Amino acid sequence: MSARKVSATKHPPIPVLRPLLPAAERLLPYLRAIDASRVYSNHGPLVTELARRLAAVLKQPEGSIVCAASGTAALTGAILAAAGRAKPSSALCIVPAFTFVATASAVEQCGYHPYLADVDSDSWMLDPRQLAADPKLDQVGLVVPVAPFGRAVPQEPWRAFRRATGIPVVIDGAASFEVIEARPGRFLGDIPVALSFHATKSFATGEGGAVVTTDCDVASRIMQALNFGFLSSRDSEVPSINGKMSEFHAAVGLAELDHWPAKRAALHAVIACYRRLLDAAGLVHRFVGWPDIASCYPLFRCLDPAEASRVQQSLDNDRVDFRLWYGSGVHRQSYFRELAHGDLAVTDRLGPCLLGLPSAPDLSEGAVARVVAALATVKADVAA
Repeated sequence: MSARKVSATKHPPIPVLRPLLPAAERLLPYLRAIDASRVYSNHGPLVTELARRLAAVLKQPEGSIVCAASGTAALTGAILAAAGRAKPSSALCIVPAFTFVATASAVEQCGYHPYLADVDSDSWMLDPRQLAADPKLDQVGLVVPVAPFGRAVPQEPWRAFRRATGIPVVIDGAASFEVIEARPGRFLGDIPVALSFHATKSFATGEGGAVVTTDCDVASRIMQALNFGFLSSRDSEVPSINGKMSEFHAAVGLAELDHWPAKRAALHAVIACYRRLLDAAGLVHRFVGWPDIASCYPLFRCLDPAEASRVQQSLDNDRVDFRLWYGSGVHRQSYFRELAHGDLAVTDRLGPCLLGLPSAPDLSEGAVARVVAALATVKADVAA
């Protein structure tokens, strides 16, 4: 065994993402409120309060946020409200191949056939101008742009696309809460934005999500779509799922909001530490992180799959966990392998080369230094 491996075994493993949600004592006031109300779901008082407080944080009017049981449920409800279930004449939904599989899953739940499109090499997003010339556009009933790693999707280019084509648009905002919070005027509007509050996200409720839209009618339809099609009656009127957020997850969300500025600052400090140490190692130009993307997703860009393989081996040797968060693209997933798609050259290039690095609000500088040291050995190997 090499000296390198011997020394590595003395270190504890560093997980790729170690969530930190509110401690039990911070939850107690909200749990006691649940005990007092004896309301546990169905748009209870804590869910209502969470939606109101989230709207204030994002500088949106009350009624513009609908909470959901998960990010996938939020996206499904937004699609059903904004576009309805797929029709035979327009059954395709354009989805980026460079995304997490939840996007395609939600689209399928609404009856659409995902049509995978490539992303722009700089933004890693769908390009509405390029899609406007797609030969299959007459078969498309919906487009779902995605916020890659929380890089928020601007509203105006997609409003222009919707005006020009008449095709509904729903944005899968996933982890973009934190980026949207910094510039809500650019990223929020009448196009619904579905957000995930999964434990791995910067702002989290454990499991949960929300949809944000300034269109009050659409917001009302989303609430209806997430509640068996019920709205002010027991009559199921529209296509729907059961996607309501429980009072218990709302309690976590409210406790999370109480200390959100401190958690956000801690995550940003970790990103700053990565930048400082990577700069000293001559690798900061390979780093992607906050404020460009969500702070829960520090990324290292490898030059090609061969280098990515060497980086992964180096991280493995030092017991540093990592992720290819989107795998190699939706089209490489077994279930989605037969989906129709266009040329996916950018996705094929990005997928294997963007490595997710360890993240946690309390990740120590020593842990970051270990990660950077493992990355730096690859640079030394190349120089040699």
